[in-house]
Amino acid sequence: MTTVAVTGASGFCGAYVAAEAAARGARVLCVGRRPGPVGRHVPWDAAREVPDLGGADVVVHCAAAVGDPVPGSAAEAVMHAVNVAGTARLLRAAAGRPVVWVSSASVYAPVVRPGVPVGEGHPVRDQLNAYGRTKAAGEALALAAGAVVLRPRAVYGAGDPHLVPRLLARVRGGVLLLPGGDVRMSLTAVENLAEACLAADGWAPGAYNIADAAAYGRDAAVGCVLSAHGVRARVRHVPVPLARAAARGAEALARARPGREPALTRYAVDQLARGLVLDTSRAQAQGWTPTRTLASYTP
Repeated sequence: MTTVAVTGASGFCGAYVAAEAAARGARVLCVGRRPGPVGRHVPWDAAREVPDLGGADVVVHCAAAVGDPVPGSAAEAVMHAVNVAGTARLLRAAAGRPVVWVSSASVYAPVVRPGVPVGEGHPVRDQLNAYGRTKAAGEALALAAGAVVLRPRAVYGAGDPHLVPRLLARVRGGVLLLPGGDVRMSLTAVENLAEACLAADGWAPGAYNIADAAAYGRDAAVGCVLSAHGVRARVRHVPVPLARAAARGAEALARARPGREPALTRYAVDQLARGLVLDTSRAQAQGWTPTRTLASYTP
């Protein structure tokens, strides 16, 4: 019986990976600060310690510090400690075991031609926030160590504590303002990501995009999510320069209030205004097939 160590198994993505591994008959080690949904808990503070991976046959690294902190803030320092230094400690502990490292499409340089599929050869540079920069630095360590690196985009699903709550919080008076016109973009169902994490143990080292089988129109996708949550709201478009100006103001306000993330950031505006479609053919050539779509999303 295979033993799978899942870091960050108490978090959103990690919990799905751990549960799916257990459903497939694997022993599961939930490595992190809190217990996961199944298996045995192995305490680990990614920002400070080398994890105990004893008994693991394969490691799926989902643990990460997420968010959009103000540059130079304490939260940005924590993000580096977890996503970069924590990765170095994990790879040292893995000691030759296969590692599947969950990265993010946020590592990619901003696209010049929105809607044109982006492959794994797209430049990894010019990230727009600390999360993208630290994930890029962490995955560089993982790739150098021979890991399989997965790059999902905008992971969604039941229990999502990040993406959907932020979207719902921006509905005001039955209206949701979105920057710019409608664009096409890739999203990743958490179930698709979990299945890829477990399948990737046998893949050749390197980077792989992970997303739903087809891209979505942004406005239709937002409407689908709002409907699933029983929220009735009209989508209205605002000019991108105006949205960016509002984001700059929110970031300036956050800098004056240490410990708080901005209510709106230029990164968030870019993610909604600039279409990013991932080419997942490399992962699908390994036999992975994304089966979940936004149509099956339930809170």
